[in-house]
Amino acid sequence: MKAYPIKFEPILKEKIWGGMKLKEVLHKKTTCDKVGESWEISGVKGSESLVENGRYAGMTLSQLGTAFQEEFLGKENYENFGNQFPLLIKFLDASTNLSVQVHPDNEMAHKEHGSFGKTEMWYIMDHDEDAEIIVGLNQDISCTEALASITRENVYDIFNAKKVAQGDAYFIPAGEVHAIGAGVLAAEIQQTSDITYRVYDWDRKDTQGNARELHIDQAIRATKITGASTKNSCIGITNESTPIVQCDYFTTNNLNVSGALTKEYAHLDSFVILMCTEGCATVTVNNKTEVVTKGTTLLLPATTKMVYLFAKEAKFLEVYIGDYTTPTSLYACDKKGLAGA
Repeated sequence: MKAYPIKFEPILKEKIWGGMKLKEVLHKKTTCDKVGESWEISGVKGSESLVENGRYAGMTLSQLGTAFQEEFLGKENYENFGNQFPLLIKFLDASTNLSVQVHPDNEMAHKEHGSFGKTEMWYIMDHDEDAEIIVGLNQDISCTEALASITRENVYDIFNAKKVAQGDAYFIPAGEVHAIGAGVLAAEIQQTSDITYRVYDWDRKDTQGNARELHIDQAIRATKITGASTKNSCIGITNESTPIVQCDYFTTNNLNVSGALTKEYAHLDSFVILMCTEGCATVTVNNKTEVVTKGTTLLLPATTKMVYLFAKEAKFLEVYIGDYTTPTSLYACDKKGLAGA
């Protein structure tokens, strides 16, 4: 496989809670007014990414996997996942609160949906004043049956609400109840899964006056009492990969670039995803260069050996599967997605 910085056509999802920041801040092309998600790299059936640039333009993500196998994904990734791309990469804009929700772990998702579970993380790119997120159950709640009796009056007694800051990162293992609040613009890295169990939707109605479906029974079975949420404020060291999250499903590092930087990936058995969260930069592999700005996502195939980045100032999330960084990871989780020390 000829490695170069692969860019995919964003798949924009209109949502009842979506806004205009994906269009106005990240410059995604859309005529919709309530765009909630930009699926940057997706292997989800019915929403599969298409290559936008270079020699593989027009190929789907699964076609790349089928044609190039471990050259594209990495040897171990191909052995574990075959042609199914293991990660779903998004940007999200919440104009109003997302539903309070929970995702199943691998065991439950496989048994009930024939799917992967959904462990994920958020990186806060921007936010309105006093914007919040919900992460986990209140410490006083010891029984998941509380999810069956949520009202607007008690929702903040049942869940932990936290004010966010730009650069915050949150690790959300499968089984942890959560919601992104109004005014948050975030990058999301997750397992390839679109399974969501809603437990509360703020009593809102759609354009036909109907409430969205809730999934209380499934949510109760999926929810785990995991304790305090895992948060990190990502300052980062200039021109070095600084760990944010490391788990069996993905590793995410903060990569702040100033000037010229050479990254060597020869010993990493995985594709690498670069999500630009601030600034402007050039990314070059095998003399093929892409200019990236805030909101651009690139994929580097597993055959990539060297990457050259140049920026006056730019920030990236660097995502792959496996352990490549020397520093001790800040977060870890086991194969079931439970938070660990």
